Amino acid sequence: MKAYRIHFIRHALTEANEAGRYCGVTETSVSAKGRRELMEKMTEFVYPPVDKVYVSPLKRCIETAAFIYPEGYARVMPELREMNFGDFEGKLITELHDLPEYKKFLKGGLDNPPPNGESLRSVVTRCVEAVDFIIKDMMQSGYESAAVVTHGGIIMNMMGCFGLPKYPPNEYACDFGEGFTVLATAQMWQQSGSFEVAGMLPYQKTE
Repeated sequence: MKAYRIHFIRHALTEANEAGRYCGVTETSVSAKGRRELMEKMTEFVYPPVDKVYVSPLKRCIETAAFIYPEGYARVMPELREMNFGDFEGKLITELHDLPEYKKFLKGGLDNPPPNGESLRSVVTRCVEAVDFIIKDMMQSGYESAAVVTHGGIIMNMMGCFGLPKYPPNEYACDFGEGFTVLATAQMWQQSGSFEVAGMLPYQKTE
């Protein structure tokens, strides 16, 4: 049975990330430090070649995708955007930690969104839609490999919800410019809504 190789990659570091700000749907570019770090990773490690690139519509992901795959055939997918943190967008944790609504949000749960923000249930729903579209698009187009350039939170939720072996989402946290390779078959996805996590990336160079 044919397996499709999908590489989920977190965007490069931004100034908002450096400052420790909540940055969900707020637009922010990759920082100078982020570009340097990504260039170092591309020199020291290997990002696998792909047939197609799927990317979040947010600037930091589009910039990262263009950097790693400058000639990649890319499709922008709104479903791959980061969680909307509502009233917490752009705020530092130190500005929020004493607020009752922030303490409530930190308790977690599928239906516990930040004020004027997005629930985790909504995020998981669109993650299902995104993976379903990507696998079907790869099948119909004859693609064998693809890169998905998105956000840390999205990757953690995708791996935690759909990845095998099963681990909590925070076990799938990854650094900027890093991520996971998964192997997906149409049958596994359609029957159990899952894929196999094959390893982390970028890869070590081989002699």
